[in-house]
Amino acid sequence: MFRLCLVILMLAAPASAQDRRPSHCIALAQSAPGLEYLHKAGFRDPLPDFTARIRYIAHASFLIQAGGYSAVTDFTGFVGNADFIPDIVTMNHAHSTHWSANPDPAIPHVLPGWGEEFGQGIDHHLDLGGMLVRNVPTDIRSGGGMEPKGNSIFVFEAEGLCIAHLGHLHHEPSDDQYAAIGRMDVVMAPVDGGFTMNIENMMNVLRRVRASVVIPMHWFTDSTLERFLAGMEGEFAITRPGVSEIEVSLRSLPDRPTIVVLRSAYLREEE
Repeated sequence: MFRLCLVILMLAAPASAQDRRPSHCIALAQSAPGLEYLHKAGFRDPLPDFTARIRYIAHASFLIQAGGYSAVTDFTGFVGNADFIPDIVTMNHAHSTHWSANPDPAIPHVLPGWGEEFGQGIDHHLDLGGMLVRNVPTDIRSGGGMEPKGNSIFVFEAEGLCIAHLGHLHHEPSDDQYAAIGRMDVVMAPVDGGFTMNIENMMNVLRRVRASVVIPMHWFTDSTLERFLAGMEGEFAITRPGVSEIEVSLRSLPDRPTIVVLRSAYLREEE
């Protein structure tokens, strides 16, 4: 069924899309042994080969460093007191805490997750060689109704890894959307239980994608986070390393799907 969906997507793609570098994430997941992916590090420290660093900045913003590039998700215009310009920022517009109207013009690539017109959506396929960034549009609640393709799930492909940020997800993806997302090695998932989607539906999403590493984000009280963790603990390992960032590679992905609870921390110059 998965391969059939993939073939259908390829046949339906416009001619211009055939010139794109194929996604290595739209493929069957491969198992990888080991549980050695947790590390303390500074965001300016060099990375080992074939490794990505993921730093939880705040709310729904993460710094992803891999393939010689840096990307910040759900960029609000502030990442801390560090003099730091990412190569890429992605944004979603459900709320002002997920986007900036005035991103620094020095940022080379600014990727909004919505289109210029209501319901139009947007298509990103930014191939920088060391990192590929693409999006899968999703619908959002808007003004008492629904805005089709109003936000995006962003997928970052680098160092052989498939890293997905679910953004301000308001509904369980369709089969076509799951197929377009493809394999997820690492996923950042909102677990607030209401502003995005309820806990039960979010747990359904994560059970289906079965990412090796799940990083909770976008929660407002510890009780909501704990409710999410309690609902997942029978199927996922849970770890609380007490740090704001991890380094992960294909060779170090855990055998058992694992939820890693990170502590948010802004980027600081002393690092």
